Amino acid sequence: MSVDRVLLTNDDGIDTVGFRALYDALADAYDVVAVAPAEDQSSVGRSLSGDVTVHDHELGFAVEGTPADCVVAGLGELVADADVVVSGCNKGANLGAYVLGRSGTVSAAVEATFFDVPALAASVYVPGGDDWWKRDLSPANYRNATAATRYLVDHAVDAGVFEHADYLNVNAPLFEDSEGFDAPAEAVASIEVTEPSTLYEMDAERGENGDVVLHDRIWDHMRAGDIPDPEGTDRRAVVEGRVSVSPLTAPHTVSHHEALDGLAQTYDGTRVLTGD
Repeated sequence: MSVDRVLLTNDDGIDTVGFRALYDALADAYDVVAVAPAEDQSSVGRSLSGDVTVHDHELGFAVEGTPADCVVAGLGELVADADVVVSGCNKGANLGAYVLGRSGTVSAAVEATFFDVPALAASVYVPGGDDWWKRDLSPANYRNATAATRYLVDHAVDAGVFEHADYLNVNAPLFEDSEGFDAPAEAVASIEVTEPSTLYEMDAERGENGDVVLHDRIWDHMRAGDIPDPEGTDRRAVVEGRVSVSPLTAPHTVSHHEALDGLAQTYDGTRVLTGD
């Protein structure tokens, strides 16, 4: 199967720098049609709206909805002949198994797999303190992510990658070479095939006003460069300066075991409700 048409979406919004950088990286070789949220839809996961307003946009279509809305509307109606769905490029990394379900960027790729369409989610890691998200990025800052994503769109389908994986989660370090797009090829980060880290360090504490404040302690590790993840995991690869590519499957796996089978066989709902 050759790739001719690409449906491009994201969760940051259709008019963001990272989205345009990825569009430009793909558009000189493919028919790229944007079907992306009109506004920021970060961290909405696979939320669906059911009924969305669609506006014409210079790059394709702007949707008053979520990334999952965009993929369903796109593959179901607007760009039904798309060969690949690409989601990104997200400003901020989507690393670790615990992030996959909450990320709008990744969720768009997951949604595409249920249409049997190969998909890639692309994100860039922006280092810094608690206000890293305020940093203004240029298109050149996304070069590690856009170069790797373009390469994978060019080659992954024909190589048979999607015969084994449903989608690829791509995370890249920020490209900060002062020469920008004219930097030598060796300045672009290499690719490492990884697995999502299973490290989970969310916690919560009650604040002074009585609210409960949620903390993701993993970002503290990343800021300090103290990464407890083993070699071969997505977070370690990105922090050490490589592009992480995790080949993933979308449907939840099923694990049958005799313990649950035994409970099902002895279940008597009437006795449970009557307390006998």
